[in-house]
Amino acid sequence: MVGSKVIVRTYSAGVWFGTLYAKDGEEVILQSARRMWRWWAAESISLSAVAIHGIRCDKSEICEEVGKVWMKAIEIIPCAPASVNSIEGAENAKAK
Repeated sequence: MVGSKVIVRTYSAGVWFGTLYAKDGEEVILQSARRMWRWWAAESISLSAVAIHGIRCDKSEICEEVGKVWMKAIEIIPCAPASVNSIEGAENAKAK
């Protein structure tokens, strides 16, 4: 899975999208990572559905990309092309 685009649910840092750079036990490093501050599945209701179908950009808030981020993962879900395209294409969330 290293080198793949994934969605990671963490213990305390929310949900992230990026390229899996490294994994050691529950610890992972994502590269070109975006925090998914608020997400809405394009189809269905689960994070697994987001990994397959992508997000509704009009209802989701995806943060600006950071180079690398370390986190403790609960789950790592590989992303389908539709998911990658929608998350990478989402505008950077702004403060309200």
